[in-house]
Amino acid sequence: MLEGKNYRISKENITAHELIGLKAKVVKGTGKSRAGLSGLIVDETKNLIVMETESGIKKIPKTESVFQIALGSEKVEVDGKSILARPEDRIKFSWRNRK
Repeated sequence: MLEGKNYRISKENITAHELIGLKAKVVKGTGKSRAGLSGLIVDETKNLIVMETESGIKKIPKTESVFQIALGSEKVEVDGKSILARPEDRIKFSWRNRK
């Protein structure tokens, strides 16, 4: 769990939160060059996660990847297909599904 003054990100609600600024690793992917990439998420679009790695900026397609995201000492696996939306729209989906 990652907790701040006005937020709490946990494995249950990570798909509804902003991912920019979190550390991540690609644990599964269709491209062999992408599997194992790790770094800081610096941007996110509807279809891509942009990570800053040791070897530079990498763009990873969400549909083809599974990410391991660090939330403090906890690591959470997130299927890219479950976050396949614009970041600002994901919160809407999670609130609608609660009802």
